[in-house]
Amino acid sequence: MNKPLRRIAIFCGLLVLALLIRDNWLQYVQADSLQSNKNNRRVSIERYAAPRGDIIVDGKSITDSVATTGTDFKYKRTYKNGEMWSPVTGYASQLVGTSQLEGIEDGILTGNDDRLFFRNTLDMITGKAKEGGNVVTTLNAAAQKAAFEGLGSKKGAVAAIDPSTGAILALASTPSYDPSVFAGLNDGDKFEALDKDKDKPLLNRALRETYPPGSTFKVVTAAAALENGKVSDIDAKTDSPDPWPLPLSTNNLTNEHGACENATLRVALRDSCNTVFGKLSDEVGNEKMIEEAEKFGFNEEQFVPVRAVESVYPEDNRPQNAMAGIGQASNRATPLQMAMVAAAVANDGVLMQPYMVDQLTAPNLDVIEKTDPKKLSEPMSKENAQKLQSMMETVVSEGTGTNAQIPGVTVGGKTGTAQHGLNNSEKPYAWFISYAKTSEGSPVAVAVVVEDGSANRGDITGGGLAAPIAKAVMKAVIDSKE
Repeated sequence: MNKPLRRIAIFCGLLVLALLIRDNWLQYVQADSLQSNKNNRRVSIERYAAPRGDIIVDGKSITDSVATTGTDFKYKRTYKNGEMWSPVTGYASQLVGTSQLEGIEDGILTGNDDRLFFRNTLDMITGKAKEGGNVVTTLNAAAQKAAFEGLGSKKGAVAAIDPSTGAILALASTPSYDPSVFAGLNDGDKFEALDKDKDKPLLNRALRETYPPGSTFKVVTAAAALENGKVSDIDAKTDSPDPWPLPLSTNNLTNEHGACENATLRVALRDSCNTVFGKLSDEVGNEKMIEEAEKFGFNEEQFVPVRAVESVYPEDNRPQNAMAGIGQASNRATPLQMAMVAAAVANDGVLMQPYMVDQLTAPNLDVIEKTDPKKLSEPMSKENAQKLQSMMETVVSEGTGTNAQIPGVTVGGKTGTAQHGLNNSEKPYAWFISYAKTSEGSPVAVAVVVEDGSANRGDITGGGLAAPIAKAVMKAVIDSKE
């Protein structure tokens, strides 16, 4: 080969080498960044080229996909009774993206999860269109309906858990929204209207909003008192003056009703005595109160797998710790957290990790992943949990929670009416936490919070507004098992 041809050959070889290096750089080094680039429409087009897999409740799909026109996104998501189920599903929008289960399990639902690689490869060979997998939830459709309809037009939330496993049975939040209305590429005005709504329909109040738990937190304070030896006999009189002077303060803690002076722990829970529980919180001390609250799940985010914001039992001074012990001051809790409190009591002191995905399945229904129940903590001994059960059952049988009674079923509960706003200037929140007990065990624990701005202030009580909703949810779970 003469010299000029050799130079041309070398130059061409270098060009080919440069092309190969560039090609490999794009495919292996820059692939992820190019794939996630917001300007790369191929990814979005591919995402919506086939129907998404479904989210399943009680063996039935609560989602669907429909073909679209006028866009290169072939399919969009639709929802069955979307307002009721959106606190569970979240949304899958061509414009906004995904949230909650739709977002967390997006790989399974679109069919792009690595665990579906073999099946997708097989479909490519056979020419079969790619399909998404399914998310099978732990939700109970009857319980969810009872929760959603019970809340009605009121602001509020419901969380219900199976105490023995941690499986979430209901997760309702109102006001709500239908994710179908902004599922398409051209629905931006509808999402914007929801996003700007002062009532915050896009907010999942069951997982993402914290409230002062009010007197429902007295269950945790009672557990702390029992676990730390401040009380052993729940029917023995306590040393509790009425009113009780807050420590390091000129203020007194008082009671709204009941015979609270030196009341027993059972009577104090039945009549919701602030003085007894404020004093007990002070005696336990802030450090031990934090320790007990954290055993119930406070001060830590929960993932179910959707993220629930952390509930907070604060590090604080003596008077504020006493107030936090009755569910006020800087004490804040999500409805899920307070359902966890009731569940731990019902489950003889063992708190199970809450979860709402039972299993992930391939399009052919093969199980890809299954959730096994897991113990989260043990907030109290079995003996002390059973003492608390007895006390909570007294609340429902003859105390402030009688509206939660279910014929033929043992129900334990605790009401709460939490102060709200500067100097209690706003209307209070109505709370109720409870569990139901049958001959076969405790199938459900529930927490309900209601923000009823339309009610008369004097009519806002946990027993009046929240307990009937909890009763309906518990009854729905029990009836569905018969």
